[in-house]
Amino acid sequence: MRGATVSKFDYVKTRREDIPEIPEKAVPFVRAVMKLFTRFNVWIFKKTRGRLMTKFPGGYPICIVGMIGRKSGQRREVALIHLPRNEDVILIASQGGMDKHPVWYHNIKANPAVDIMIAGGAQRNYLARQVSEAEKAELWPHILTIYPDFDEYQARTDREIPVFLCEPQ
Repeated sequence: MRGATVSKFDYVKTRREDIPEIPEKAVPFVRAVMKLFTRFNVWIFKKTRGRLMTKFPGGYPICIVGMIGRKSGQRREVALIHLPRNEDVILIASQGGMDKHPVWYHNIKANPAVDIMIAGGAQRNYLARQVSEAEKAELWPHILTIYPDFDEYQARTDREIPVFLCEPQ
């Protein structure tokens, strides 16, 4: 999982050697915990219409993103950090800086029509598009004002963590 210590992304300020590596043996466990926590978070968030489990540990806001599964065609939902930017919402396919994209990334690439529910239960339809590397670099400072750990996640992996800009429909 480790490569060169200097990030290949100029906008990332965190140095790879300054963050803990996820041991290869722990990756399946970490993925399983993330999946279970997300399912529980989505269930509570929706049952309470956005009144409970609206914050990620550390107090960061959460939104529920609904999409259509790429293979199944079934509705899927995931809890993600809520990153508003004016009327748009930014989604980050970080998966904590692991070496593979999260499953929801492939779903949105296949069908970019999503709906996003925020704290309080308000829900809106969006069209997601993956931004270019230059757009990502431009958005990066804004992203870090809401959730600074994304810088560590990008430093942890050699894959370019995808960023989506979701525009209201």
